[in-house]
Amino acid sequence: MAYMVPKVLRTSATAGVRLLYRSLKDHLPSDYVVYFEPEIEGSWPEIVVIGPDLGLVVLEVKEYTKSSLVEANREEWQVFTAGGQLETVQNPYRQAKEMARHVASELKKVDSLVFADGKLKGRLKFQHGFGTVFTRMRRKEFIEYKLDEVIPQSFVLCRDEIDPDDGEFSADALIEKIHGMFMDWSRSRIILSKEDIGAIRQSFMPEARISAEFRQPANEREQYVLSMHHPKTMDLHQENMARLLGDRHRLIRGGAGSGKTIVLANRAKMLANYYPDWKILVLCNSIALSQSLRQMIDRKMDEPEDLLDWIRLAEQRNGKQSQSNIEVYNFHEWLTKALRAKDTDVTALIGKVQKKEAILPMYEAILIDEGQDFQPEWLKLLSSLLNPATQNLLLVEDRTQSAVRRKSSLLKDTGLDFRGRSRVLSVNYRNTSQIAQFAWDFYQRYSVLGNGLRHGSSKGVEIIPPQSARRNGTEPSIRRCGSFREEVRAAAEQIRYLHREHQVPYPEMVILYRVKDNYYSSYIDMIRRELKGQGLPHHWLTGDADENQEPVPSGDGVNIAAIDSVKGLDFQAVFIVNAENMPFSLEEAEEHEVSLFYIAMTRAIEWLHISYSGDSKFTLYLDETRQKGLEQEFPVKKMG
Repeated sequence: MAYMVPKVLRTSATAGVRLLYRSLKDHLPSDYVVYFEPEIEGSWPEIVVIGPDLGLVVLEVKEYTKSSLVEANREEWQVFTAGGQLETVQNPYRQAKEMARHVASELKKVDSLVFADGKLKGRLKFQHGFGTVFTRMRRKEFIEYKLDEVIPQSFVLCRDEIDPDDGEFSADALIEKIHGMFMDWSRSRIILSKEDIGAIRQSFMPEARISAEFRQPANEREQYVLSMHHPKTMDLHQENMARLLGDRHRLIRGGAGSGKTIVLANRAKMLANYYPDWKILVLCNSIALSQSLRQMIDRKMDEPEDLLDWIRLAEQRNGKQSQSNIEVYNFHEWLTKALRAKDTDVTALIGKVQKKEAILPMYEAILIDEGQDFQPEWLKLLSSLLNPATQNLLLVEDRTQSAVRRKSSLLKDTGLDFRGRSRVLSVNYRNTSQIAQFAWDFYQRYSVLGNGLRHGSSKGVEIIPPQSARRNGTEPSIRRCGSFREEVRAAAEQIRYLHREHQVPYPEMVILYRVKDNYYSSYIDMIRRELKGQGLPHHWLTGDADENQEPVPSGDGVNIAAIDSVKGLDFQAVFIVNAENMPFSLEEAEEHEVSLFYIAMTRAIEWLHISYSGDSKFTLYLDETRQKGLEQEFPVKKMG
């Protein structure tokens, strides 16, 4: 999965650009960077792709169709604009070529990116190419319209080559095609270093320099609460809170492990029982979390509260009543199934709802988990589908786990006023005190909030570090290895030990990674190969919550997952491997990486194991911690 700048496209970006952007994100290696309209000395190339083994490729995107093309030659094209005007434009091939030359000429001003002497003195050390993407034209149509006579085919991508939903699409072919968009093949390719890529990025719009000085706004400094209570008290406490919330819209915030999801599940059950005629929608952003939510709510709906509820459940099992009136989805699944729409349609849908031009489903109650990951447009759309007679929306969030800080207020995003209707969960039920303290110490060391968290507060909300723990466990363990293979082998052996000696079910264990691959190897393949070699059943939850094809937990093997796909989930044992990939070298906003590592550590209920075979800012901290004797390497048990 490539690193994208920006992470989210502006709403005015065309559908074709969004499709290409998403495809590049999903299918390029993790050490590639993709820019949308970066500024470089007064010019804005549409898409720029940078890769260690690739160099740099500029892509220009066109949404021409047969009906919009009038005439095309090597120099100019005549096309009909969206407004129906006939316009003469430059051949897209020449446009992309000139833009690539401009980018290259600016990069040549950076001494570290050019040859200092020899025959190639003053020339860029890496290749730079270009291409055109026709997002509404298949390759067969491109040839049928004879456009291959005015643009070399090797410099063109068509719809079927960028759309994963097309039967002709191939991720390998897409990567190979981008690697072929060069005119100069005389020089041998060099591998760009992290420093080289950093120098290229510095020449673009100065997002890297700005992001490097990222500061979390003071008014978004939510609590980090890690005091401990025994988890057996959690269900009762969260159930009571769900009952005491009252009617109408509500906001709940809490730190990792504070039981936010259980409050939401109890609230959904309560509303479904009290208002059987209501249509209730439960949403989150992760497919894995939606599966967990669905199972949790189903389980709670099967738990009778009293004799009358027991009779109700018995009648349901006998088929005398309809099934639960609760729908549970991840946001993208809901868009597809309930609205028959995609992400790119959200803004248009909002406009149609406001103009009363669309007939969309109405809900009496909407409950949103991990709301900090919802885009403002999503919240606005959902609030417009809320029955005005009930106005029952519950938003549950942990702003400390947010990858993107909300820049506007919830009132502006949703149209609903949560002021005076919010609650804070101040207890962590998930982790042992050892895991909680370990995660807290790390966060204090590297978060931009720093030691201000220890005695600070935000908007009157006390920020409480772990002080008196009521549930103890084993210390988190740190292991420095000689290679990634050694890491995975040690983790696999420890998984077998926990399963055998502590009866930990395989699905209650997870191997977490930050980066799944790079241009020369696949960490995922190595993990799966090792687990298979040791006879361990396993299930890969493919990384990003936005990927609709992401499989859900199967419940029959060890889970393998990207860190940012397990928000809201927890496991008895967590193995964080390849920790030297954090902070990720392409992520300039280090606070994002601090939050991700904190999220990874706080997924662990009983056992936390961290391993690495390289160096980074975080692993140097882990080395320091281990050397102080606060932690020890996790023992690999010999199997008899």
